[in-house]
Amino acid sequence: MNTSIRIGIVGAGGIVRSEHIPRFRAIDGVAIVAVANRTPASSSRAAAELGIGRSFDDWHVLVADPGIDAVLVGAWPYLHAPVTIEALEAGKHVLTEARMAATGEAARAMLRASRARPDLVAMVVPASFSLWADATIARLLASGAIGRLGHARVAWDASGPDDPAEAWRWQRRYSGENVMALGILYEAMARWFGPATGVTAVTRSGRPIRPGPDGDIEVDIPDHALAIVEFPDDVTATIEMSTRTNPLESNRAILYGTEGTLRVDFTARRIDHAPLGGDWAPVEIDDADRAGWTAEIDFVAAIRGERPVTLTDFATGAHYMAVVEAVDRSAAGGRREPVGSIE
Repeated sequence: MNTSIRIGIVGAGGIVRSEHIPRFRAIDGVAIVAVANRTPASSSRAAAELGIGRSFDDWHVLVADPGIDAVLVGAWPYLHAPVTIEALEAGKHVLTEARMAATGEAARAMLRASRARPDLVAMVVPASFSLWADATIARLLASGAIGRLGHARVAWDASGPDDPAEAWRWQRRYSGENVMALGILYEAMARWFGPATGVTAVTRSGRPIRPGPDGDIEVDIPDHALAIVEFPDDVTATIEMSTRTNPLESNRAILYGTEGTLRVDFTARRIDHAPLGGDWAPVEIDDADRAGWTAEIDFVAAIRGERPVTLTDFATGAHYMAVVEAVDRSAAGGRREPVGSIE
């Protein structure tokens, strides 16, 4: 019989409502039992709207409650570290939303707290946009399909209509060092190339004002980022992530090797291969290689001792936050920055 797991939620935003709650409720023996939002009123409203039995006025009280076994942290990044650390200290398993933390230092503090409680599961929701391709890309690189990898160019368009409810993404006090979805994009790249060692970055902010839920807000997070990222074995990658590219082309990665090239179209979910001097041809992706969103299933399986966390444990999350931190420092200082240790 499956072990019963009672989950409390801190921050019931859009992704929590549309993805996490229905997916957790589809797992036998799992119950969403409590919620805490930013205010007592929004906590009560979320509980009523989502059919959750208990609402808490204060997240500190939720994470301390003995009737809760695990905490889903769906709040904005600035709260990820304090909620996670306190929950672990209270003996709760933790699943935190992507953008592991607001800063690299906060992510390292979360990692230390998780290592102090090895009996508990600590997991970050993985970057899922490339899961359909990751295994195939890794296999092609390992097999020498393009020879020795030398360089990659990655482009990601972050344009879209302003949503006042998403204004936190453009405010450093809430989102910290995170720049758009840069850390999540890099997380996928690290699955293909290994951990980055250095970064040189330039960022710009083109729109100083955006709409917020209570009126216009001042923006202090860049909406355009260019980064040169260094990987082991003399591999480099350029990343362009921007709201200035007017979604005319698919989000894509092009991988250049000594004997050929791979083109990964994330929007169309297609991989093409061209041998050196040859033409593009589609790569067949085996069904067994296509993965999808399984964060909730993986989290519960780890709690029940069925298998360990592989995507994404806190060490992986702390590393991608170290890269985000290096981008932030490089852009501010105008120089190359090494990717710091997660220890």
